Amino acid sequence: MTQRNYKATGINLKAMPMNESDRLVTVLTKEWGLIRAIAPGSRKHKSRLGGRSGLFVVNELLLIKGKSIDKIVQAETQQTFPKLSTDLARLTASQYLAEIALSQALSDQPQEELYYLLLEHLKRIEAASRPNILPCLTQATFHLLALAGVAPEVFRCALSRAPLEIELGNPDWKVGFSITSGGVVKPAEIEKIERDRLQEAQQQYAEYRQEQLASQPVQISHHRAAEAAISYSGSLDNESRPGAQISSPERRQTAGLKAKVSKEIARNLGIVDYLNGFELALMQQLSKPELIMMSASPAFPQTGTIGTSQQPLTESGPHQMWRRIERVLRAYTQYQLDRPIRSADLIDMCFTAPTPAL
Repeated sequence: MTQRNYKATGINLKAMPMNESDRLVTVLTKEWGLIRAIAPGSRKHKSRLGGRSGLFVVNELLLIKGKSIDKIVQAETQQTFPKLSTDLARLTASQYLAEIALSQALSDQPQEELYYLLLEHLKRIEAASRPNILPCLTQATFHLLALAGVAPEVFRCALSRAPLEIELGNPDWKVGFSITSGGVVKPAEIEKIERDRLQEAQQQYAEYRQEQLASQPVQISHHRAAEAAISYSGSLDNESRPGAQISSPERRQTAGLKAKVSKEIARNLGIVDYLNGFELALMQQLSKPELIMMSASPAFPQTGTIGTSQQPLTESGPHQMWRRIERVLRAYTQYQLDRPIRSADLIDMCFTAPTPAL
């Protein structure tokens, strides 16, 4: 932006008081990306810029370029979202998306795709029934990640790259969600990594025990030390074999080592949760332009497209599934952005199912 005066069309994503009567506004514009500008006098009661500098107001702006911060000279409102400010759940969901957009947007570069994508999802959140606000927020988050090129893998195992075949009829079917691997992973792949790490840990422990026994008094020979270490290592390997006889101390030590290895692998992979077949099917729907609602069980064959006249889902099953999916995607988004989403706590408060009265 080399000219002193310039025009831009943008949506207000952040505003804060400045001086006695001004407001500092952060605007996502189509033409210039993120702009931080002063709305002079906007905090005065009769200011023309007062309402136009509010959150989620779309304006056609005339600005003057300043040395460090630009100044809004004129603003003509093009679009507003009045329902977002009158309902806490909608406002919180909108602020959640604004945080993500602010983290992704660039300055002094056109951000037309991000601008229109954010507007579309704000429209959906404003029009959604209350049970559908959380699904709308979750899909919007997925679409913003996709636009940035970092959407999680939900159709293939992120480790083996093998396609996932969902078994909706199998209540034991599940997949892990790994934020460091970039999406869902098959339990078999996690178990394979655990086995390899367990064998490595067993070998390390056997070597440690051998050194420990070898350093004891002379009456314990090096032969017996090696034999004891090999015996212990073998007991870990043979634990699952039929008819294996393992003493209680060895069994406790084996279980402790396995548990430690499992926690280590889960931490390294960033496994935040495990999703069942229905939850993964819903997560796969997030990549589509329209979100198809699915019930938690064949006993609830209700479906519908968000934004249409179909009845919203209100059963506890779908609500709980969407809460789990949102939390998983939130953890992944925060990992990708390398910062927390501050609106997340309010999201938890707004969409926690009320406890039934006794």
